Amino acid sequence: MANLQVNLPGLNMKNPVIPASGTFGFGYEFSKFYDINVLGSMMLKGTTLEARFGNPLPRIAEGPSGMLNAIGLQNPGVYAVMEKELVQLSKVYDDKVIANVAGSCFEDYVECAKIISRHPMIGALEINISCPNVKAGGIQFGTDPQMAATLTKAIKEVSQVPVYIKLSPNVTDIVAMAKAIEEAGADGITMINTLIGMRFDLKTGKPIIANKTGGYSGPAIFPVALRMVYQVSQAVSIPVIGMGGISSGADAIEMMMAGASAVAVGCQNLVDPYACPTIIEEMNQILDDMGIENIQDIVKKSHQY
Repeated sequence: MANLQVNLPGLNMKNPVIPASGTFGFGYEFSKFYDINVLGSMMLKGTTLEARFGNPLPRIAEGPSGMLNAIGLQNPGVYAVMEKELVQLSKVYDDKVIANVAGSCFEDYVECAKIISRHPMIGALEINISCPNVKAGGIQFGTDPQMAATLTKAIKEVSQVPVYIKLSPNVTDIVAMAKAIEEAGADGITMINTLIGMRFDLKTGKPIIANKTGGYSGPAIFPVALRMVYQVSQAVSIPVIGMGGISSGADAIEMMMAGASAVAVGCQNLVDPYACPTIIEEMNQILDDMGIENIQDIVKKSHQY
C-alpha cells in the first residue's frame, strides 16, 4: 500500500481525504456507518457567532449530475458547537478537525474565529467567504480581493491555529483572489465552493428553491474545479485543498495531480454515506496499480506539461 500521509499547516493527516463542510454534519452522525477515524480530517458544518435557522424551505433541488442547495448556514452558533457538537465528536474521533467559520459581517467572522480556534480539537480554520446562499457576509467577501485580504489579516491576528480561506468559483479571476489572501498571510486555500444556479417548476415558472438561487455541486462541476485548482496552485506557494465534484478515488488522484495537496468530498457524502472510506480504498488500489509508493509523488504532476 502506498504512503497516503499528508502534512499541512495544522493538520498531520493519515490520508488526504476530508469530508467537506456542510455535507457531513459535525461528523459524529456518520460514526454509525463506519469508524470515522479512517478519515484524514473533517471540515465541520459552517459555524457562525450566533445560531442561524437558515433559509426558508424548500432548500434543495436536483440537477443533471449534481444538486442545488440554499441551506443558508443553518447552525446552532459557536458556543453550542463547542459545548455540544464537539463534545459528541470527541467521543468517536481522535484527531484534529477543521472548523468552517462564516459570518454576517466582518466582526462576526473575527470573533467566531477567535473563539473556536481555542478549542483543543480544532487544528485549522476554514474561512467561508464564498457561500452564495446568504444575503449578508459570505460571497461579498469572496468576490473582492481587497476585502478578502483585510478579513484574512484580521483573522490571522486572533486565530490560535492556521487559517485556510475557502474561495468561490463565482468570480472573474480566482487567481487574483488567491494571490490577495496569500499576501495577507493565509496558511492555505480550500476551493472550490458551489457554482450559483437555478431550477424552475415547469407548471408555474416559479423557482423551485425558496431562495430562488442556490449553490450547484456534484460531478458536473468537477472539470471546473480541476481547472481552477490547476491555475491557483501554479500561482501561489501555500497549499490548496481541492474540492468540487469528487466522487471516486480516481477523481481524488486527478485533483491532486492538478495541484491539490489534499481533497475534500462534498455532494457524494449525500449520495453514499460510505463515500469517503470508499475513496480512500480506491486511491490505495489505483496508486498500487500505478506502482506509486508515496502519494506526494502525484501532487502537481500535471504542472510539468
